[in-house]
Order: sequence, then structure tokens, then C-alpha cells
Amino acid sequence: MKSHYKLIFALALIIFASACSKDFLEVDPIGKMSVDQFYKTDEDATKAIMATYDILQWMNARDWNSAYLVKTFPSDESNVGGGDAGDQPPYQELGVYTYGPSNAPITAVWQSNYFGIYRANLVLTNVKDDSDLKKQILAEAKFLRAYYYFEIVSMFGHGPLILDELAPSEYSQPFADAAAIYAQVEKDLNEAIAGLPLKSQYAEHDKFRASKGTAQALLGKALLYQEKYADAAAAFEGVISSGEYALQENFSTLFLQESEFGIESLFEASWVTSSGYDWGTFQWGGNRAMENNITWQLTGPRGDYFVPGTTGLIGGWGFNYPHNAAYQVFVNAGDTVRKPASILSLADLRARGGDWTNESSWGWDGCIRVKYGTRMDETNGESGAVPELNYGTNLRLIRYADVLLMAAEANHKAGNNSLAATYLNQVRQRAKLPPFTGDIMQAIKTERQLELVFEGVRFLDLIRWGDAPTVLGPFGFVAGKHELFPIPQDEIRNNSKAVQNNGY
Repeated sequence: MKSHYKLIFALALIIFASACSKDFLEVDPIGKMSVDQFYKTDEDATKAIMATYDILQWMNARDWNSAYLVKTFPSDESNVGGGDAGDQPPYQELGVYTYGPSNAPITAVWQSNYFGIYRANLVLTNVKDDSDLKKQILAEAKFLRAYYYFEIVSMFGHGPLILDELAPSEYSQPFADAAAIYAQVEKDLNEAIAGLPLKSQYAEHDKFRASKGTAQALLGKALLYQEKYADAAAAFEGVISSGEYALQENFSTLFLQESEFGIESLFEASWVTSSGYDWGTFQWGGNRAMENNITWQLTGPRGDYFVPGTTGLIGGWGFNYPHNAAYQVFVNAGDTVRKPASILSLADLRARGGDWTNESSWGWDGCIRVKYGTRMDETNGESGAVPELNYGTNLRLIRYADVLLMAAEANHKAGNNSLAATYLNQVRQRAKLPPFTGDIMQAIKTERQLELVFEGVRFLDLIRWGDAPTVLGPFGFVAGKHELFPIPQDEIRNNSKAVQNNGY
């Protein structure tokens, strides 16, 4: 299964030369085949689309430059953590809003998405629709280009809108505004929906690939972010009525390897444990393929102070410590199903025979994270492999519970509170909570906070709801500035037509 989701450079042509990052990812070409010779066969097209998917691995597991953490650290869910205030300053900046255009993780997010766009453009420019498989691959490329552009527009607000390969003379591209980028995202997704198979039509080893439902869900999300609520509700309804997805009954195993690509999964970034890296062979450096997710090791409870007991976790490097306030949200909701699968208090840890030996350690706020935890049984310590370097747990990028909650929000905003309540209560029922009472929008917000904690969605939720100044102000969030990340300084320097965001 996961072995199909490897980095496959499409020979010499999968080398980055886009407008936005001319110096990015300088690698030696693999082979000497020209573009004219490549892209002829189904096999060629498959290699090219695999290289486009691979960016999902790489952008979220780049050592010290993870897109997942860039979307997580500015939220109210966790402290950045680490060893001390000087441990990885670019990450520390994200937690207190002192970052600027030279912040390395933010720059990496920009570069990674445009690299993905570049690879999708290569497929769309060069692959002919002369076989059924190639037609499907073209639809996948349109979905992936839309995904990467959605990441750009939701985090940066604007950027170059590039739909073709560019000559060196074309490297300085004007910035398209959010409306233009969203319009392209919608166009690509509608065309992808028409050409993608259902999830059930994929062979087991191809379940990682985008399906019709994946594209419908992302279309609904893009429409929701634009406040096109009726259209968003219709897109989500396509996913819900398809019968292809359902809530997994057992929440406690939902984020374990055994549930990857399961009934609740619409889209995942996937890694493997089988590379068997040790300290000498691990591929450190931002330009390398990331077949294992080092981010999980970075964000495990710091091994200097962590006694695991029966948690199944092992020590990590201490980033992404949960706020105690996040734990209290579960307590206040009476949520005893999702809490133990998401977050543990010190009392919970000690009840499992574990402990934390330094309550004054940097970033510690009385809790450890279980969701996406450093599980010994989901890494590889065999034959000299170092467990810290071989985590294979997938990152769930789109899952059905999120679709239901976004559908609830879209329907509420479109005036259909009955259907909104139905979808909201489906998610609550899985958590063994009673039907909601009171303000339905506030109930949706709280439910998203509980259901999707530590999944990298909270920060952007707070921004689009307009709640960020109130909720994040105590951490340093400034209204009118931090709704968007800064355009990286590399882009400003290399692109004479680049436009910096307000406040930077």
C-alpha cells in the first residue's frame, strides 16, 4: 500500500524551476530523457503524478519546516515547546507572532506548495488524454493543483497564479488576488470531480489517491472559506450522499495506523516505517525525500522528563505541548470518548502508571498529546533502525467528521438549521454526547475544537470566523496583520512583482 506512495522524480524534468523559487531544490537529474521522450505512456504519467503527490509527504515532514506545524503553532491548542526558548527560534516565533518574511518554516510552506503546483502543471501540460488512466491522472493533477493553491490562498491571501511551465524570462509573475486564485481552485476541482473515480473504485494499494469525494470535499471547503454557503452545502452533500464514507465507530483507534485509508478517510499524507533509518542515514535537510515523518518525533513528549507507563508512547523532543485550556474544553463538554484519545492531563498520565518529572520544563502546561503521538508500535526499531527516525503514522488531511461539521456550518449559514443540526449531532453521537442545545454556531465551533484538535485546522478556523483577535490576542495576534502569513523574503527579493502582506 504505502510503498506505492514513494517519491518518483520524473527524470530530468521534475526539477524545480518555477517563478517563485528559482534556487529551490537543486538536485541532480536522474537520467537524460527529454520532455519530448517522456510522458508518452501510462507508466510515464503515473510516475509524474506520484511525484506530485509526494509533495504532501515532504511539506509536512521537512525537518524543522513542517507545514502541519506552521498551521498548528499559532493556534490556542498548544505551546511550541522544545528544550527552551532558544530551541528552534523560527518555530518559537510562530507561537508568539514575532515571525516575519524571513521565517524559515513559513518560507518552506510557500516553496513546497509552489513546488507541488509546478509538478501538477508538468502533468497537465505534457500528459495527453489518450487513455483512461491518463484521463484519471489529469483529473488527479487538477485536484492536487487546487489543493496546493488552496493552501497558498488560505494562508497567504495571494500569490502568482501559474498554470503552465515558465521560461526563465517569465520568472517575475504578478500576484493574483484571492478571488482569482479561488476561481481557479473551483475550476480545477469541478473538472477533477468529473474525471475522478469513487474511492470504492480504487484498488486497495491506490486508496491514497484523490477520489471524487476528495475533490467534492475540498471544493466545499474552498466555497465555505469564501462564504458561499449554499454552494458549499451542495458540494458537501455530494460527499455525504455518495455512501462512500462514514464515521468510524471506534474513535480511540481513528488516528492509528490500523485505520489509515479507512471508512472515514478522504485524503491523507502517507509515510512508511520500512526505510530503517539510523542517525547516519536519515535524510536531514529540507531538499530530501521524507519517507518517514520526523514531525511526530519532534512533537512527542520530551524524553528527558516523560515516563510512559501504559500509554504506549515513547519520548520525543518536546514540541507541541497541549495547553491545559484545550484539556478543559473536553472536561467542560463532558467528552470522555475523544479526550483520552486526544490529550492526557498529568493526573491521567499518572493513572496509567506514567509520570512527568519536571513540571517547570519549557512549554509544559500540564498535558501531553495522544493524537498523533509517538507510539512505539508505529515506528521501526529493528535491525539497527532508530525508532525516533522511522515514524509511519499518516496525517489525515480531510476526513469525514470534518466534512460533516463543515456541512453543518454551511447549512446553518445558508438557513437550513434542521440539516445543520443533523450533521452536527452525528458527530456528537459518535462521541456519546447528547444532541446540542443553545446557539448552533457556537456548538459547531466547540465541536470542531473537540473533534479536530491537533489536526492543523484550528488557527484558520479562528481567522475565518473572525474570532482570532479575541482568542489569540493574548498570545500576540494583531488584527489586520496576522490573518495572513508574510510573503517570504526570498519571493520579494526574486520576484519584482511580488506584493507583501499588510504589517510585514
